[in-house]
Amino acid sequence: MSLPPTPLAPAQALPELPSGQLPLAHWGVIQITGADAASFIHGQLSNDFVLLPDGGARLAALCTAKGRMQASFVGVRSSSSDIRLVCSRDVLAPTLKRLSMFVLRAKATLRDATEDFALWGLIGQACLPLAQTTPWTCARMGSADVVQLYPAGGQARQLWMGPPSEAPPPAAHLEAQQWALGEVLSGVATVNAAVVEAFVPQMLNYESVDGVSFKKGCYPGQEVVARSQFRGTLKRRAYILAGDANAELAPGQDLFSSLDEAQACGTVVQVAQAPSGRRYCIASLQTEAAAQGVLHAGSAQGPVLGIIALPYALRDDI
Repeated sequence: MSLPPTPLAPAQALPELPSGQLPLAHWGVIQITGADAASFIHGQLSNDFVLLPDGGARLAALCTAKGRMQASFVGVRSSSSDIRLVCSRDVLAPTLKRLSMFVLRAKATLRDATEDFALWGLIGQACLPLAQTTPWTCARMGSADVVQLYPAGGQARQLWMGPPSEAPPPAAHLEAQQWALGEVLSGVATVNAAVVEAFVPQMLNYESVDGVSFKKGCYPGQEVVARSQFRGTLKRRAYILAGDANAELAPGQDLFSSLDEAQACGTVVQVAQAPSGRRYCIASLQTEAAAQGVLHAGSAQGPVLGIIALPYALRDDI
């Protein structure tokens, strides 16, 4: 007997994101300086930083030799000798330690520069006018770098990074949960401590949101990431899920499908709650479980979760 497909969360259930801004206390900055800053980090991350022009930005991942993501970054190349990597603050210390192990003879110095920068998130009308609004476009505005992020719920989103004594132009104040909701609805997951080494980049759709370059040289895990892409072995993708207020969700939590009630079919990556009480998350799921069966949070008898359409297309041809 065939099983009913996973229910789709109705479009009208999507919460509206307010315009506004807030300091991003959950993000930190690793700064790499020196003559070899760009070439050093180019050899460590999943994206190209050598061909990235000064003033440009990239999404990128740090992977193990097995291709598993240890951290993800919004990287800004301020100059050829100054790279800033914005990441989840709860993975910053171990990430900095790991990267520092590979500096060797490279003319590059790495440090935790979180206290040297103010990081702000902007949504909607609080976003600053940029010449281009393509995701990962970066513009210098005064003494700050402004990076266009992926939109969420039809609202533009930006990262503002400047001196700690400054702030973006005044706008309405956002609550942390409102920004978290925008992160989830954007469909672009940030690796946090609960999911370190859980996924190869494609399991979070990073190849579809410009987080992986398949044309650059080697980096740790490169062979595994390339093989997953070109041999068609990838069986997991990132999805946005929605549930009722009783659907308790947490990063690292298992998800189950009616296709196989004994084995988890996915993992929650990021979570948020709307003012209505509804819960939302980005989860990495087996593609078969997402296409068929019914998804449940926590156990095979847990609350039902519906899939929301991603705000970007998944790319088959890179």
